[in-house]
Amino acid sequence: MAVQYNKLWKLLIDKKIKPSALSKMTGIAPSTMAKMDRGEYVALSVLERICLTLDCDIGDVVEIVKEPEDGGENI
Repeated sequence: MAVQYNKLWKLLIDKKIKPSALSKMTGIAPSTMAKMDRGEYVALSVLERICLTLDCDIGDVVEIVKEPEDGGENI
């Protein structure tokens, strides 16, 4: 399984907030923001700070995507 933060990036666009500004607002390191940009796992506490800052739920910023099995398509 993989994580995607596409919902977060769309939310930031909708709220007219740059990722660098979110980093400053939350105290999240730029390297952690870069991990999210690459679709890597981050600590739940990071997601919590983002949700509290943006006044949203965790499902509004991250989603879990099943990877295809044996070369099949995503479901």
